Amino acid sequence: MGNELKCNVMFGKQESLGKALLETNEILFRGDFRLKIPFSSIQSAKAVDGELRLQIAQGLAIFQLSAAAEKWREKILHPKSRIEKLGVKPGAKISLFGDFDPDFLREVGALTKSVIKDKAAVDSDCIFFAADSKEDLGALPKIAKSMQGAAALWVVYPKGMKHITENDVLAAGRRVGLKDVKVVGFSSTHTALKFVIPLSRR
Repeated sequence: MGNELKCNVMFGKQESLGKALLETNEILFRGDFRLKIPFSSIQSAKAVDGELRLQIAQGLAIFQLSAAAEKWREKILHPKSRIEKLGVKPGAKISLFGDFDPDFLREVGALTKSVIKDKAAVDSDCIFFAADSKEDLGALPKIAKSMQGAAALWVVYPKGMKHITENDVLAAGRRVGLKDVKVVGFSSTHTALKFVIPLSRR
């Protein structure tokens, strides 16, 4: 995805090699020290000689990203909306399973009037499935059977929980013959994992 890179970071008197992660609305770094920089707190963002230089109230954070520096700067200054990252097109046929936050429902409603809840339309372009526990994933076989062609299934699940993890979601999707192709930050509390029917079976 290019949104997770090993790099050297300097912040104040600290310097460390570690892993930088570009999230939906923040940049994280985990090394000998940790940084969490919300986009909203960044006063300036520059890409200079392969370095991403972020000025925040606490000082200057320098991420040595080489060729990725300019791309990350662009994403920080012009972040894609959630709907853009999820690939929902105007007029798309959407099926929803489970409970979603009102903001997401409004975003979907602004793009398309073709929205079905708790049932998968046979010709759905995108299916969103809110899974709050491993047990919820038991609904995947039925949902997967309703998919056709290039339909996308997004499984939305809580971040950083032990009762349902990314590995649980990946395993459940693969068990029903789907291929995982993308992960995006759905919100500050949830992650979305995209599955599709493998090309060989379409």
